[in-house]
Amino acid sequence: MKPRNFLFILSDQHHRLASGCYGNPLVQTPHLDALAARGTRFQNAYTNCPICVPARASLATGRYVHQIGYWDNGHPYDGTPVSWHQRLREQGFCCDSIGKLHFKGQGADHGFSEEIEPLHVVDGVGDVLGCIRDQPPFRDKHGELGRAGAGDSTYLQYDALCTEHALRWLAEHRDDAKPWVVFLNFVCPHPPYIAPPEIYAQYPLADVPLPPQWTPDTWPDHPALDYFRRFFRFDQGHSEETVRRVTAAYYGTTTYLDQQIGRVLSALDEFSLTDSTRVLYTSDHGECLGARGIFGKFTLYDEAAAVPMIMAGPDVPEGKVVQTPVSLVDCFPTALECVGAKLIDEDLPSRSLWQIAQGDDQERTVFSEYHALGTEHGTYMLRRNRYKYNYYVGAPPQLFDLAEDPDELNDLSGMPEHQDLLRDCERELRALLDPEAVDEQVHASQRATIEAAGGTAAVIQRGAFDHSPTPGEKAAFRSHQ
Repeated sequence: MKPRNFLFILSDQHHRLASGCYGNPLVQTPHLDALAARGTRFQNAYTNCPICVPARASLATGRYVHQIGYWDNGHPYDGTPVSWHQRLREQGFCCDSIGKLHFKGQGADHGFSEEIEPLHVVDGVGDVLGCIRDQPPFRDKHGELGRAGAGDSTYLQYDALCTEHALRWLAEHRDDAKPWVVFLNFVCPHPPYIAPPEIYAQYPLADVPLPPQWTPDTWPDHPALDYFRRFFRFDQGHSEETVRRVTAAYYGTTTYLDQQIGRVLSALDEFSLTDSTRVLYTSDHGECLGARGIFGKFTLYDEAAAVPMIMAGPDVPEGKVVQTPVSLVDCFPTALECVGAKLIDEDLPSRSLWQIAQGDDQERTVFSEYHALGTEHGTYMLRRNRYKYNYYVGAPPQLFDLAEDPDELNDLSGMPEHQDLLRDCERELRALLDPEAVDEQVHASQRATIEAAGGTAAVIQRGAFDHSPTPGEKAAFRSHQ
C-alpha cells in the first residue's frame, strides 16, 4: 500500500446505529454516509472498554486495558507504554492531535508532535471518585436527563473550535512532501444531551424510536445490570417522554458532529488532499440511550460496546461492508501502515484495518472489558463472529447470537444446547487472562489511587463532575457525601 496522509477522526460516545449508513432512517448524518459510500464500513467494530479514559489509552497503545493498567476515568494515560503517535514521531512523521485526548496532561509527553486545544482529565487525575468500588457513593443522573433538549453547551462550542483548528492545520500542511497524520478528536455526541435548537427541531419526539428493553417489565434479570441501575438511580425507570427527548437531543448532537466532519472533509477537497489522504472515523464507545433502563455507556451490550468505524481514501475498497470483527486496538498498526512507518511492536493484539478491509470476511474474536464505576467486579466480552459472550466476575455469564438476535434480547447461556459453546468461550477468555486475578489487581490499584488522593473521605469530599471541562472551563464538582 502506497504511503498516504492519514486523517483520523475520533468522536466521543457515538452509538453505532445512530447514523444513516448503519441503517438508522431518522438520524441525519449525510457526511458520514457519503464517507461510507466511497469507502469501507465495518459492521462489527468494538471499543476495548466502554468508558472514555481506558478506551483512549487502549486505542493509543494498541493494547488491552488489563495489559496497560489504565482501568477507569481516574487512571489516565501518561505516555507509557508506547503509543502509535510516539512511534510515528520517532520515525520522523508529523503527527499532531486536535481536540479531546482525555490523557493525563500536566506536561506529560503523550507522543504527539503537537497537541492543539487538548482536553485532558481534570487536574491530571480525572474522576478518582469512580475508583471507589466497595460501597461507593451512588450517582444520580436524573438532573442531566431532565436538562436534555435544545440549547447550547461548551461541548458544541468546543467542537466548532476544533473544526476551525483542523481547517487551519490542513491549509498549513497541504503541500507537505512527506505523509502526515492528524488525530482530530470531537467530543460530541457525548452528553450533555443538548442540541442546537435548529437541529433539535428536526427530531420530533413522536418520530424518535424507543430502545430495546427500556421499560422495567422488560429489563434483563441480571445482578450486574440491577446494580448499574441502582448506582445511577435508574432503578425506578424512565418515562417515555424522557427517553424520546434525551434521544432526540442525542440525535441532534450527532447531526451537529456530522456537520463538523463535513466541513473538514470539504477542506480535503478544497486543498486537493482527498486523493492523497486516507480517512478513518470511529468513536471511543457507544451510548445506551435508555436501553435496559440505562443512559450513558458502561455496559457490554452493543449500544455501549459497539462503535461505528468507517474508512475511505486511496486503496480503500469502495462501498464495501466488512463483517470481520474489529476493535480500537487495530488502529495502532493501521496508523503506521497508512503513512509507511515501520511496525516494530510485534506483540500487539491487533491487525491493520487496511488489510482487513481488503480481504474477505474472516472468523475473528475481539475483546472488551470494564472495571469502572457502576460495577462491583470486572466484566469481560468476547465477540466471536455471530456470538457474543459476556463474563461477569461473581455473576452469571451471558451469551447472545447476534445474527438471530441483534438487540440482545435472548440470553442463551442457560440453554443446554449452548453449554459446549459457553465452555469454549470461557476457555478462550481464560487463555487471554485470568478474570478473577485481573479483578483483584484492579481493585488493589484503585485502592492505591484512592490512598494517594488522601483516602476515601477526601475523595468523596472532592466529589464528582458530570463531564470533563473544555480548556479554560472549570470542573463543576458535586459533593457525594
